[in-house]
Amino acid sequence: MILTFFFLLFLVFYCYFGYPALLTLVARMRERPVLRQPVEPTVSVIISVWNEEDVLARKMRNLLDLDYPKGKVEILIGSDGSTDRTNEIMRGFGDERIRFWESDARRGKMAVINTLAAQARHELIVFTDARQVFAADTIRALAANFADPQVGCVSGELMFSRKEGGTAKGVNLYWSYEKFIRSQESKIHSMLGATGAVCAIRRELYPPVPENLVLDDMYIPFHIIKKGYRSIFDEQAKAFDEVADSPREEHRRKVRTLSGNYQIFALMPEMLNPFKSPIAVQLFSHKFLRLLIPFFLIIIFAINLFLLPENPFGIFFVLQILFYVMALIGALSRHQRYGMLKAVSKVCYIPYVFCLLNFSALAGAIRYFGGRQEVTWEKAREKRN
Repeated sequence: MILTFFFLLFLVFYCYFGYPALLTLVARMRERPVLRQPVEPTVSVIISVWNEEDVLARKMRNLLDLDYPKGKVEILIGSDGSTDRTNEIMRGFGDERIRFWESDARRGKMAVINTLAAQARHELIVFTDARQVFAADTIRALAANFADPQVGCVSGELMFSRKEGGTAKGVNLYWSYEKFIRSQESKIHSMLGATGAVCAIRRELYPPVPENLVLDDMYIPFHIIKKGYRSIFDEQAKAFDEVADSPREEHRRKVRTLSGNYQIFALMPEMLNPFKSPIAVQLFSHKFLRLLIPFFLIIIFAINLFLLPENPFGIFFVLQILFYVMALIGALSRHQRYGMLKAVSKVCYIPYVFCLLNFSALAGAIRYFGGRQEVTWEKAREKRN
């Protein structure tokens, strides 16, 4: 029991601290630079939308004004049974670069993406969402990586706005941590998944995705890696979004994402086989362990309770209680901007977001194994004013 306690504790620390340190060391020793060149392949931008009247016009203007040759870009939009003004807004754009499909019934995001990808005519497919906007040179930055014949998929960097709330600060910190890991993984071979808001692939490598799939931004890169190509991260290709400052919103998003991870492992178990997959070790250390951490934490706490009379388990128990109390304080003080509670929030928001993310991972497991994952999706945040 003592060995189990320390082994699980080791895995928790390895997952969050040891693996990034090991990854950084290996990346420095075995970096594989990408041969970037200022090329201009033709590009098909595809977006699946549902009830996006509050952001769609802004997104379209952003895409139409990007710094890329107009004759080399087409924009394919699919409306998945929208019931607001989304379709009306799209019909108001008369630009010849835009092709628009609308469906009366909701089929799900993946069905729409499959339809749009089948209609794409250009060399690269760029995936994005309605909410985020691109920097002017984002498509140029993505395209430059495809001068390297080994690159099949490129993910850009999603930049979140800064907010004062504890959830927002924690999510920003966590996202910075995730981007660092992706960049190091990319230097060795490939990142694990992509950012769906800013991602490009070679059109001929697109695999039609199952319509019940949750995470196309993992499924598609994994298929490309299986075909012998790299899936890389490029921080020069930027998209911008607002960070969530609602624990309910962040929890809902993470539950969907983490339940989708279970689905990916079920669909593609070979990616964990080191004899078949060049990313097997990274995948186990980065993604697979993350799904197990909430279960490890529960077992660690239970064993600690059982071994409480023995040294040094009393100290471990106090440290665990202190950590979870800090998480609770972080949750209660996350919106404080003044006085003592603001200082408390700055100290406690990391334990709070750590617990929020792991609780979401637990809920994601329950959702996946309970078969309650929806094919259709809800908007990630409330409409803009």
